[in-house]
Amino acid sequence: MNIAVEDINATKKRLKIEIPADVIEKEISNSLEKLKHKAKIPGFRSGMAPVNLIEKRFGKEVEAEVLDKVIPEYYTRALKEAELMPVTRPVFDKELDFKRNSPLNLSFTIEVMPKIENLNYENITIRDIPVVVDDSEIEDYLKRLQEEKVIYEVAEKEVELDDLVTFDYSDCKITGEENPPSIKEEVLKIGNEIFPPDIMERVMGKKKDDIVEFTTTFNETCKSKVLVGKTVDMKFVIKEIKKKNLPAIDDEFAKDVGFENTSEMREKIKEKIYAAKKEHIKRIQKAGIVSKLIDSHNFEAPDVLVSKEMESLMMEESLSQKEPKETISETKSPEQENKDFENLQAEMGTRAVRNVQASIIVDAIGRKEGIMVTDDEMKDRVSLIAQRLSATPEAVMNFYKYKEGSLEALRHSIYEEKVMDMLLSKAIIEPPEAAEKGE
Repeated sequence: MNIAVEDINATKKRLKIEIPADVIEKEISNSLEKLKHKAKIPGFRSGMAPVNLIEKRFGKEVEAEVLDKVIPEYYTRALKEAELMPVTRPVFDKELDFKRNSPLNLSFTIEVMPKIENLNYENITIRDIPVVVDDSEIEDYLKRLQEEKVIYEVAEKEVELDDLVTFDYSDCKITGEENPPSIKEEVLKIGNEIFPPDIMERVMGKKKDDIVEFTTTFNETCKSKVLVGKTVDMKFVIKEIKKKNLPAIDDEFAKDVGFENTSEMREKIKEKIYAAKKEHIKRIQKAGIVSKLIDSHNFEAPDVLVSKEMESLMMEESLSQKEPKETISETKSPEQENKDFENLQAEMGTRAVRNVQASIIVDAIGRKEGIMVTDDEMKDRVSLIAQRLSATPEAVMNFYKYKEGSLEALRHSIYEEKVMDMLLSKAIIEPPEAAEKGE
């Protein structure tokens, strides 16, 4: 087999392979001989038909089967011999031209992983970040626990902040129009969506059976298309007022949330906050290590991987955008919107390249270190995720198979974590004072 590799650029190659004629002919002969013993030819006993007749009748099918077998085999061998790791499927430069008793010449282009020269990842210097847990953070955590245990009790009183107020529909009409017969039903369909964000300001100080009146305009997000763009005068009656009662933070409360007493509860909360902060700092340090690795190893990222990452980032950005924040006076011109979009694309492009470079470096280091993810580690991670989601391990596995097509995405996530843990263990962590002097 003859192989030639042409560099189109750092990550795109043209691979030329010549498969010897004798290799193909041998495969065809073997296939015809096997087919001879199975094929039923009129006028001949089973297995007794001459090979040339078998070839005349089934030759084209056999050739196609042989090529389907030989081409992938030699392609794989060529990649291994050339030490190339493809990230796309091969694209043939020209239509396959096969002739019997002649070498088969293949030429195709592929995008490959870049080769990182002089990969050095030990003794990278990163800054230590002290971890401190303030009393205020413990108090905030306790308040969140209180909120989880809050109880609302019916109260005969005026509405105050944090009360839970329920309403009964009374009447409504479209401003400037005669009320269509279905207006009441349309309002009831959309339920709580009718209430504006400042509704509590309108009910403060009111009591049960008091009437609340307000006017609201429904935008295009309204579920009832009949009301879109309409301004409606609403009238509701306060049906019930419930007062918010927070449990006292005492030993009884501590036991209710799984501790012996308040002293143990505060100590455990402090440990939990400390552990979370420590983990956050590790993520910052790991990101710093990867950033330094990218900066110190100059290589191009494959276009196809950058494009996919770009699409992913743009999708995340799109999903994170909620309702427009601009008021009418702040509405941007088409030119400004185009400019903003171009700036966003440029920013996302830079991020996409660095994200792909980071992934390539981490994978390369993991291969060099021989890092593997065992089946037991996979089972442990699935169990952990299932516990967090209050789901079964089977449900978690089915989710990954449905979303990603397999569990390989989860396996790769664990793999990257193991590589990053290893990198952090090999780093030199400077005290904050030393880092400040270095600056």
